[in-house]
Amino acid sequence: MKLITTIDALPPALSASISTEERTYIEGIAARSGLPFAVTSHFASLAGPEPDDPIRRQFMPDPRETQCDPFALNDPLGESCHRATPRLIHQYADRALLKTTAHCGGFCRFCFRRVWVAETARGEWMAAPFITAAELEPVLVYLKDHPEIREILVSGGDPLTASNERLEWLFQGLREARPGLRSATPGLREARPNLRIANSALSLRICTRLPITAPDRITPEFVGLLRRFSPLRLAVHINHPRELSPKSRNALTAIVEAGIPVLVQTVLLKDVNDNVETLAALFRECRDLGLIPYYLFQLDLAPGTAHFRVPLKQGLALYRELQGTLVPAPAGTELKDDSSSVPLIPAYAVDLPGGGGKIRLSEESIAGEEERPEGRVYLLKDRNGKLWPYPVE
Repeated sequence: MKLITTIDALPPALSASISTEERTYIEGIAARSGLPFAVTSHFASLAGPEPDDPIRRQFMPDPRETQCDPFALNDPLGESCHRATPRLIHQYADRALLKTTAHCGGFCRFCFRRVWVAETARGEWMAAPFITAAELEPVLVYLKDHPEIREILVSGGDPLTASNERLEWLFQGLREARPGLRSATPGLREARPNLRIANSALSLRICTRLPITAPDRITPEFVGLLRRFSPLRLAVHINHPRELSPKSRNALTAIVEAGIPVLVQTVLLKDVNDNVETLAALFRECRDLGLIPYYLFQLDLAPGTAHFRVPLKQGLALYRELQGTLVPAPAGTELKDDSSSVPLIPAYAVDLPGGGGKIRLSEESIAGEEERPEGRVYLLKDRNGKLWPYPVE
């Protein structure tokens, strides 16, 4: 996949809009260990030249990334605490996450894995390898030994930067580790599309942004690959209604029409989508396309991202407004694959910093406040009552 990695290769209006300060910072990234600059030509074409354009802000390196953030964590989700193999994260009993590659369809400046991606991808990052057979082998052994795992989140980076052939090899390996009914009975789901696969077969959840940043990647051959490996879902990262270009709409529609559920994950970002009008428009358009608004995430505490952080109390107030505008999911509701049964508004959630796991956010999530050396924090309560800090501002 060809990416734009220099200012001069951007669309002319966008290239001309780069300030002296931005240019100095971007050109100096190569000499530092920060996250490289890269964007697809498609995503760059959606951006306006204004510094506050919501698409531009997501991929354009910002000098504020160098500002000190006392709350920043190199591993904000604490994935290292739950690493089962070098590539597999097992934090929740019934699912695990597989990091397949550091390669992405461009680098989002707010990425929560930006330190890992930058370290892994720096140097010959454009050729960052997909997971190898040697790396996959301990994953497969672990899955065979842990039948409680029902779903694998295939993540990265972005797994769709790999070829269809590599993805098929990976999916086949994961399914053979735990074949269950799906592999043993070819054609059963096609003959009975409403059948629920209630056995040890692994469901796959493919985590990607490419239907938005590089929609040409969603070819008929790729859609056919997804169909062959059902039960399978796509989790697509979409932050702003302008990201739903005609090409992206066509790509997402093709996936939905193939019977593949598409979950939408959105990150709440300051000066990108932190208002009711933008989020309501996004979730409505997603539902019109047959997508399932799934999560609205409070920003994770990755280094260099503090200027994107919406204060938590502001996020809660915004979510309350959304609940008055859209139809909320009842507390404890389990989202179904059938998008017609899913409300317009996703769950507002945060991954508790340092490995506490994901919780839904509400006023009741905040058990108190505390002054710490790095600054004032909220104390957020997990399912077991343990308290985790998150910055007040």
